[in-house]
Amino acid sequence: MNLGRVATAMITPFKKDGTINYPELERIINHLIDNGTDAIVACGTTSENPTMSTEEKIEVVRFTVEKVAGRVPVIAGTGDNETAYSIMMTHKAEENGADGIMLVTPYYNKPNQQGMYAHFTTIAKETKLPVMLYNVPGRTGANCKAETTVALSKIHNITCVKEASGDLDQMGDIIENVDEDFIVYSGDDGLTLPLLAIGGRGIISVASHVIGNDMQKMIKAFDEGRHADAAAIHRAMLPLVRALFAQPNPSPIKYAMTKLGFDTLDVRLPMVEMTDDEKDAFDRIWDTYQEKAKNFK
Repeated sequence: MNLGRVATAMITPFKKDGTINYPELERIINHLIDNGTDAIVACGTTSENPTMSTEEKIEVVRFTVEKVAGRVPVIAGTGDNETAYSIMMTHKAEENGADGIMLVTPYYNKPNQQGMYAHFTTIAKETKLPVMLYNVPGRTGANCKAETTVALSKIHNITCVKEASGDLDQMGDIIENVDEDFIVYSGDDGLTLPLLAIGGRGIISVASHVIGNDMQKMIKAFDEGRHADAAAIHRAMLPLVRALFAQPNPSPIKYAMTKLGFDTLDVRLPMVEMTDDEKDAFDRIWDTYQEKAKNFK
């Protein structure tokens, strides 16, 4: 499963009445593909999938596959803290044409490493699709340790991991001990360049909604050995990345997308729209970034 270097964990636009705004979702899909996104993750954390019904999740994946029309891979977030439900959602994603699935570490029930291994392998055996593991202990309350990820990498269709532990040591341990064809992606925008430096592949990104092309410039500079240029872009991005996560995701990125003309401000409870003061603070960082981005090479 070749996801390229920058995959976007896509937001879900809602109407004022809380229903999904599918025409706007199609606009977002086209925007992402035209602006630096190599693959799209539908129904991940940033989609607000905890607030979406089963039927909505299935339809968003189906709709995304239809509108992408083969231009980039579509990865469906089908993971849940119930293994049987994850298998059912995986089957639905497969039926609807997804190119791969993403499985989050089971949350809330906090299984041990043996339980995680059994959960992931049981689901992987139920599908022919490539599987991306998703480790995000800050949200799940449980860390899938490096040795567990390495063991899971031996399963033929578990092909990559989105590592959102924020732990570069753990990421390095995974990279050192897996086969070369197993790919490690960062799940934190601010760690994209540091992960590249230790052998990672790229980023499953939120910020790429608005700075996807700049992220590609940073990765290209790194690949070409222009490390000073890559580092300069990385440093310029950091304040914006921090601002995008200063309030609970995805409220800030949904606000940022309105600056590009998208109708994406609405979120579902328990998420709330940013306050005017929070928006003003974000605007100042956004404006500063736009000036710096003019000089990116």
